[in-house]
Amino acid sequence: MIKKEREQVFRDPIHGYITVSYEIITEIIDTQVFQRLRRIRQLSGVSMVYHGAEHSRFSHSLGVYHNANRFLEVPDLRNTLTEREKLLFLSAALLHDVGHGPYSHAFEDIFGVDHEKIGARIIVENKELRNVLNKVDADFALDIASIILKQGKFPLLEQLISSQLDVDRLDYLLRDAYFTGTAYGNIDIDRLIRVMRIKNGQVVFKVSGIHAIENYLISRYHMYWQVYYHNVSRAYEVILEKTYLRIKDLLEEGYKFKADVSALKEVINNPNNLDYYVLIDDFYINGLLASFLNAKDEILKTLSSDFLNRNIWGYLDVNSKNEEKISEIKNNMSDTERRYFTESRTVYQSTYKDEATKLGDKIYILLEDGSVKTLFEESKMIESLSQSGSKLDLKFFYRKK
Repeated sequence: MIKKEREQVFRDPIHGYITVSYEIITEIIDTQVFQRLRRIRQLSGVSMVYHGAEHSRFSHSLGVYHNANRFLEVPDLRNTLTEREKLLFLSAALLHDVGHGPYSHAFEDIFGVDHEKIGARIIVENKELRNVLNKVDADFALDIASIILKQGKFPLLEQLISSQLDVDRLDYLLRDAYFTGTAYGNIDIDRLIRVMRIKNGQVVFKVSGIHAIENYLISRYHMYWQVYYHNVSRAYEVILEKTYLRIKDLLEEGYKFKADVSALKEVINNPNNLDYYVLIDDFYINGLLASFLNAKDEILKTLSSDFLNRNIWGYLDVNSKNEEKISEIKNNMSDTERRYFTESRTVYQSTYKDEATKLGDKIYILLEDGSVKTLFEESKMIESLSQSGSKLDLKFFYRKK
């Protein structure tokens, strides 16, 4: 594991100096597939509400790497991991989002790709990146991919990268709060790191740190409902999804595009074609949408204009009070218009949802007597917050005529 003679630093608005000690980390950052993340926004359509939210997945990935470095300050973790496992942790943290498509999750939903599966394949199959990772050993890339896919080979590292309290969330909550100008993401990372322990191969937190964890989850709760689930942002992203859907349908119909849509066409026909997948980023999509403003297809032209010029669609709560209004809107549209200009969904169809059933039920608290319980069991505040966060919030989005 070759260390640099002189540490490299990135000046970050969230973490201050992000230091790079290993030569291989610099080489990973310099690969084309990692530099591509500069051209993919972290928050997709949120910038239509919070105009400062222009930060990229590149800066977020550096932040996650930095948090991993900080976690290695914990004696229990530092003494548990081998040198190779430490480098695996840092590399997996850096590469966890390398498979994201343009504007992130809207692309995945329409074109049927999974950024974690794509990311794992990029790590293993991209020649430039694989050549870098092979400098550690022939299995290093395969092991990083295993962590990204949560295959159980490195359960502790998987928990550190992806869980209810992990290096990923601890960056994006702070970063997203900063760039949206909100005050919800104020998290005491120093305290969380100080009370972290490893017990029986699992991450636990001393009971004295419960208040810091509660604050983290409350901040996260507010960020989700005030930023990630913001109705205007969701409406804007629906426009993008419908634009993707129209492009896909037109490609299948053999429509003659004036713009070069070959990369999209290849990904639709074969999502496994990584060479074309990595060509697609926010810049590519924005260029296509700009060219579609002169398209002969009126639906494509309208959707592209709505997206580029922030013509936000209307939205209604789906309930008995609005049932008649929603039916009226649908009845005034043709079948084609309903396909492209309406959408119903809940926030639980969002990527930011938890896989767990209860908030805090996968965060483990080390009690004074040495026993371990979940935060959900130990915190009445989190138990209450979990119940209050269970609303479905089903919305009907539609294009206003």
